[in-house]
Amino acid sequence: MLNIVAIITAKPGMRGAVLEAFNANVPAVLAEDGCIEYAAVVDAEGMGGFQARLGDDSFAVIEKWESKEALMAHAVSPHMKEYGKKTKDMVADKAIHVLTAP
Repeated sequence: MLNIVAIITAKPGMRGAVLEAFNANVPAVLAEDGCIEYAAVVDAEGMGGFQARLGDDSFAVIEKWESKEALMAHAVSPHMKEYGKKTKDMVADKAIHVLTAP
């Protein structure tokens, strides 16, 4: 199993629009073979000084995939290509961390 943590940073003031497009795409992703989990998350409030905040323009995507093959198919799926086109002018940066158990 692969665990993915993708950090998406929208251009200032655009996070809501990117999340709207993301959420519209979630059902198609969850229907993909090998997708176990796929959800966007933002900073929790009131957690105190120990929290490393993503910030007002960023969110994380928490994903779990059954295999490398499933993840790679997801990356080139038509709905992900369309999501990329919709959001490319709204996204400032992204970092995709692909993780596995030691």
